[in-house]
Amino acid sequence: MTREAVLIASLRALATHPAARGLNDDCAVLEFGGEALVLTHDMMVEGVHFLPGQDPADIAWKLVATNMSDLATKGAEPVGVLLGYMLGVDDARFIAGLGEALAHYGAPLLGGDTVSGTGSQALGLTAIGRATHRPVPSRSGAIIGEALWITGPVGAAMIGYEAMRAGSGEALAYRRPVALLAEGQALAPLVGAMMDVSDGVLLDARRMALASGVTIALDSLAVPLACPESRRHDALRWGDDYQLLFTAPADIDLPVRATRIGMVFARGEHPLLVDGLPPPEGEALGFEHN
Repeated sequence: MTREAVLIASLRALATHPAARGLNDDCAVLEFGGEALVLTHDMMVEGVHFLPGQDPADIAWKLVATNMSDLATKGAEPVGVLLGYMLGVDDARFIAGLGEALAHYGAPLLGGDTVSGTGSQALGLTAIGRATHRPVPSRSGAIIGEALWITGPVGAAMIGYEAMRAGSGEALAYRRPVALLAEGQALAPLVGAMMDVSDGVLLDARRMALASGVTIALDSLAVPLACPESRRHDALRWGDDYQLLFTAPADIDLPVRATRIGMVFARGEHPLLVDGLPPPEGEALGFEHN
C-alpha cells in the first residue's frame, strides 16, 4: 500500500459526514437548501504534475480542467472556483491562462489565497458545482450485469507528454486537457457508477470495482487508443486523458459517443480482471503517489 493510500485510509476516520462519501469518490456531495452542491479540490506540483519551465498559462488551464473533470463525473454544472496559488516565475502568464480556462468552462473565480515560497511550485483549486441530476453519480454505484464504458480514446496525453519532453510534436492533449462537462450531465441519469480516467484506465477501473464491491472484467483490446497499437500496454496505465469511465446497461442507447470495454460481475477473488486474468501481483496499474 502506498503512503498516499495509507494517509487516505487514516483520514476516513475524520470524514464521517455523509457528504464526504467515505472519501471513496471524486467529489464531496453536500445536500444544502434543496440543492446538491458538488465540491472538489485538486493540487498540482511542479515536477510531478507539470514540467519545470512549462508555460504557466497551460498549467493554469490544466489546474482548472482537472477540477472541472471531477465535476463532470457527477453530472454537475460549475458554480465557481477558489484558487490556492504559490507565486511563480511568470504570474501574469498564469493569470492569462486561468482567465481562458474559467471563461471556457463558465466558472467564475470566487476567491482563494496566495503565498510565496521556495522550492517546487504547488498549486490548488477548489471547484464548486451544482448537481443537475439526483441521485448524484458515484464511483460506488456499479451494478452487477452492467457494461463498462469509456467516452473516448486514451494515450493522447502520454504521447503529448513525450513530445513535450522531446521538444517536438503536438503536446496539446497533455498541456490542455478537456473536461467533459456536457457528457457527464447527459450521462448522469443513466449510469450506475461514473468517474474520470485521471490515473490510468486499469487503476481507475479497479478503484471503481473496489468502491462498488464488484469485480470488473475489462477487455484490454476494446479500449480505444489515441496512440499506436504498440503502445497499448502503456496507454492503459497512463493518466491525464480525463475520459469518463462509467457503467450502464449493455444494450442502452447512450446520448454520447462511448465504447463498451468490459462487464460488471459479482465480487470474486479479484476486483479487476484484464482479459480474464488478474493483473500480475505488484504490477503498476496507473499513477499513484508513493
